[in-house]
Amino acid sequence: MRGCDVVIIGAGHAGLAMSHVLGRRGIEHVVLERGEVAHSWRTERWDSLRLLTPNWMTRLPGCPYAGDDPDGYMRAEEVAAFIAGYARRMSAPVRSNTTVTCVEAEVDGYRVSTDRGDWRCRAVVLASGAFSSPVVPRLSELVPAGVEQLSTRGYRNPAQLADGGVLVVGGSATGVQLAQEIQRSGRPVTLAVGEHVRLPRVHRGRDIQWWMLASGVLDQRIDEVDEPERARRVPSPQLVGTPERATLDLNALQSEGVEVVGRLAGIRDGRAQFSGSLRNACALADLKMNRLLDAIDEWAQRNELDDAVGRTERYEPTVVGASPRLGLVLGKDVRTIVWATGFRPDYSWLRVPVLGPDGALQHDRGVVAAGLYALGLPYLRRRKSSFIHGAEDDVNELGAHLAAHLDRTARVEEAAFATAR
Repeated sequence: MRGCDVVIIGAGHAGLAMSHVLGRRGIEHVVLERGEVAHSWRTERWDSLRLLTPNWMTRLPGCPYAGDDPDGYMRAEEVAAFIAGYARRMSAPVRSNTTVTCVEAEVDGYRVSTDRGDWRCRAVVLASGAFSSPVVPRLSELVPAGVEQLSTRGYRNPAQLADGGVLVVGGSATGVQLAQEIQRSGRPVTLAVGEHVRLPRVHRGRDIQWWMLASGVLDQRIDEVDEPERARRVPSPQLVGTPERATLDLNALQSEGVEVVGRLAGIRDGRAQFSGSLRNACALADLKMNRLLDAIDEWAQRNELDDAVGRTERYEPTVVGASPRLGLVLGKDVRTIVWATGFRPDYSWLRVPVLGPDGALQHDRGVVAAGLYALGLPYLRRRKSSFIHGAEDDVNELGAHLAAHLDRTARVEEAAFATAR
């Protein structure tokens, strides 16, 4: 049994950022990683994936972006290299190829069991990521046996797909990117879309992420939001990172031949059934995008930026045909289904009663329980929390909270020891 003050589970960007903060405070800790540093970026991404944020936003505490392409978008292997380089520069105490099998509360802290021995600690940081397990709806059980099914975890490139039609389910960033890539491979693609977030890649000459960061949108705190849990479930915006900084929305996809239909509502007798609410979903996405752009333009005017950026611009409404298709025959019209329906964290090894009825981690801005913390989750403390650059503010605040917890427990232990004497 080994011991330390803090065990961090996960050597991705969030876990390593917390390691940096704890190291600067002189707090003894270890980082446990089931594979190598940045394991998921190395092994669990499709081949063409790029970040949704420009390179200049790819930074961590003590490590700003220092490359020669600030306005580009990193590929998965470049992100893995960036994170691995960060771990080396910070001399992070990483134990790689160490799989956590159980976390249990004890009287004076926690026991963390792994396939390479156990650790006893006073605090635990859950930094294993928000994208551990793909969410595939139970409708998948009704798909005919002859139709291939893939989650985005299993998808790598179009070459692995059977010839014939492909149904991509999900209209967030992943869904639109895969729909475009597969369509360009020569396979006819149908994209099933429900609630989604539409954004231009570039607005008035600058990346939309620049505007959202500069105007304070990404710094919005979760306690300023009317419906926090709903805010945490908002889909990722329809964006793609390309050298051309191209906008990828439903209009762009339809111009390339992708057929857009409503949300997948059911599967019956081998037929996929789509909701008739596509027009409403698209109108709502257009409305929210224009409200955001209005707010950005007002901010630019207040801060006298109008002369420094391009002219105000607006975008064509999403095109919805008169009668969007309401069904497809699986096996005939569709040979493959790609489920781009999101991910969830995997806390199957967590033996502390902090999970809700739906299996979601219950926490207050990353504070789960006494001495138990979470990082890297959507809208953990701010809108930018799940972005790489968003880790810095979160780990600074949670690191201070953790340090105060360790100080309190140390004082209690000292008082108990003095009383015992």
